[in-house]
Amino acid sequence: MTRSLPSWRSLLFVPVISERFLAKAHERGADAIILDLEDSILPSQKVEARAAIAAAVPRVAQKGADVVVRINRPLELTVPDIAASVMPGVAALMLPKVMGPEHVRLLAELVTAREEALGMEIGHTRFLALIESPAALPHLYAIAAEPRMAGMSVGGEDMATELGAIPSADSMYVHAMMGLAACRTAGILPMGSMGQLAKIDDLESYRAGLKRGRALGFTTASCIHPAHVPIINEEYGASAEALDRAQRLIAAFEASGAGAVAFEGSMVDLPVVERARRLLARAASWKTVAK
Repeated sequence: MTRSLPSWRSLLFVPVISERFLAKAHERGADAIILDLEDSILPSQKVEARAAIAAAVPRVAQKGADVVVRINRPLELTVPDIAASVMPGVAALMLPKVMGPEHVRLLAELVTAREEALGMEIGHTRFLALIESPAALPHLYAIAAEPRMAGMSVGGEDMATELGAIPSADSMYVHAMMGLAACRTAGILPMGSMGQLAKIDDLESYRAGLKRGRALGFTTASCIHPAHVPIINEEYGASAEALDRAQRLIAAFEASGAGAVAFEGSMVDLPVVERARRLLARAASWKTVAK
């Protein structure tokens, strides 16, 4: 079931039955589009939304974006959601309110059965876990290590509510960093930022949260507004200048034959070189490079 990890920077949520959002989703520049069956869909619309998945997938993917589907948490909705969402054009399922590794394994069984029924490669469908309850925090490392996992995010409005906290970067900091460490240990995408959780119109603040998230080690973020996509791609991506510098840094280090080398006024050793190599490896599969 081993598959290469996606190199997503930005994931844009799109309500799967909203024509207004579907029509332009492929033009937004997101690395992946999340077709939403959960929060943006009213209970009375769940069946309609499920039925719309198959037609929506090729529409939002037409310019190369990968497709993710966020399914619902209650099991009576999860089962039909998986049946409707698992298909060759869907790269991953986003799992809300994950409680532990047993929860992930149960859903993996359902997905495997569906892949088998469709004649798909077993393991094609990856998981993105949303950890939204303090009860799940002791299980972060076990969740992240599950074979289908591609990324994980810890925090959000639901987490803050259960903690009795005001949603903010400060209230989520410790939990988000716990999740980041678990992601890095498992080798999956650490998803998130350290900005305002609900404000969508303050782009300067949004960018600042991403800058802080990047400095802490996050690589990937989801968003609900198209205006956020280019900002995520810039802050969690790299400019052409940054990529050029990484290439020159690696070349200078390798040519030196030493354990450390002076490069553009800084001392460069192996950890710095490794970060440059990782940046170049991720950038190789990005759909666009921020200018």
